[in-house]
Amino acid sequence: MRAVVDDATAEFHAFFERHYAELVRLAHLLTGDADGADDLAADALLALWDRWDRVRGAEYPAAYARGVVANMARSRIRSAVRERRRVTLFWSCRNEKTDDPDVPAVIDVQAALRGLPFCKRACVVLRHSFDLSEKDTAHTLGISVGTVKSQTSKGMAELYRRLDPAAGAGAGSA
Repeated sequence: MRAVVDDATAEFHAFFERHYAELVRLAHLLTGDADGADDLAADALLALWDRWDRVRGAEYPAAYARGVVANMARSRIRSAVRERRRVTLFWSCRNEKTDDPDVPAVIDVQAALRGLPFCKRACVVLRHSFDLSEKDTAHTLGISVGTVKSQTSKGMAELYRRLDPAAGAGAGSA
């Protein structure tokens, strides 16, 4: 049996080939989950395929795709937070406590990124890892350019504090 390939299917296939790796990388940096990033990008592309007639007519289809990944990442993070709260609530009812927990001595960039609020993290990742302009970042996230500027600046400052605690120690709190 021969498959019929129309223009829309061929365009989507080309779009997939061109942007899949980028969307996986974006998902990984936003969620901090290397294993789940591939699934998240695939889910986003499936959602794009379902709306391909609208997406292919968009002015910036790649920005639209990044926005879908960012929104799905936000949803997954929120779901994970809700699940952690349920688990924490369950375990808080138990009397067992650890007096001296094992805390990593070094905080790497991914751990520091995961510590940022989602909007700051997304702005930092899109601006510095994907080299998007402020305008493209704003378009991707559906926020203003001014918000991108402030969230990126604040996010980078927070990353520096997290990655170099000695730098923040002498500065006092703001």
